[in-house]
Amino acid sequence: MKSVIRRVLATTLMPVACAGFAAYPERPLRMIVPQAVGASTDNVARIVAIELARELGQNVIVDNRPGGALQLGMELTARAPADGYTIGYAPIGSLAIGPHLVAKPPIDALRELAPVGQTITGHMMLLAGPKTPFKTVREVIDFAKQNPGKLFNASSSNGSPGHIGFELLKTMTGIQVTHVPYKGGPAAITDLMAGQVQLMMEGLNSASGHVKAGRVRGLAVTGAKRSPVFPEVPTLIESGVAGYEATTWHGVVAPAGISRAAVAVLNKKLNLAVMSPSASEKIFALGSEPLVGTPEAFWALVRSDSVKWAEVIRRAGARID
Repeated sequence: MKSVIRRVLATTLMPVACAGFAAYPERPLRMIVPQAVGASTDNVARIVAIELARELGQNVIVDNRPGGALQLGMELTARAPADGYTIGYAPIGSLAIGPHLVAKPPIDALRELAPVGQTITGHMMLLAGPKTPFKTVREVIDFAKQNPGKLFNASSSNGSPGHIGFELLKTMTGIQVTHVPYKGGPAAITDLMAGQVQLMMEGLNSASGHVKAGRVRGLAVTGAKRSPVFPEVPTLIESGVAGYEATTWHGVVAPAGISRAAVAVLNKKLNLAVMSPSASEKIFALGSEPLVGTPEAFWALVRSDSVKWAEVIRRAGARID
């Protein structure tokens, strides 16, 4: 495992571009997280912040700013001074989904933010409540087609990856399932367990503990390959939904005017932080996989997923006022 990490870091770490910038950082950094304390994104962000602080030799203070389909936190990041001391922790919903859900996005994320690097990749999981008869994806599809509109799927919020990921599933299979948005994943999963809703698509960060404990059933994961955390759970592709893929990811961004030298330092230290044994172990335990790389590779991912989810949202007619 250590040799693998060394190889990954050797191929992805950016050189520090300017010897004269070696003093950076000279004071604590602020990391804006666009979700509330205790949310799945916040849980990973705090793991990253602790290890990044060790690498930088300065505190990284987490500043939770939920709201606006995750756009408030990104706007605050973009509007901050571009001096390297404010960064944003960006889940997929903040960069590739949320901007397409609101009528007037507060910023143009791809222009007003700068990439620092990716931190994790992960799966969502299609969940069934314990009071349902469903053991496979095929059983869900067959029932939904025979009983259109009688099933309800929960999500952690309107416009969340789980909401939009389920919309993609409905589009690809032709089923009619009623979406029920909640204010957070815990409340949605609670109602799933109680039988108030029958289905849910949720990130493994939130779902894995409930699946392992048998409180909900994991029917399939949403990636192209099985999750190493749940190798026994098939993908939706394996379950008969050809071509379905909906991975999740997180990364770090900064205001667009940040210097290349500051990005070089941050990218190098971020990669070391994420791939550290301590952070890697905790990230795997939450159900995700640590993944690092260059700022350019992260931004290419953001652009491609933004195009994909914009089309899914357009077809679904999903909107947040």
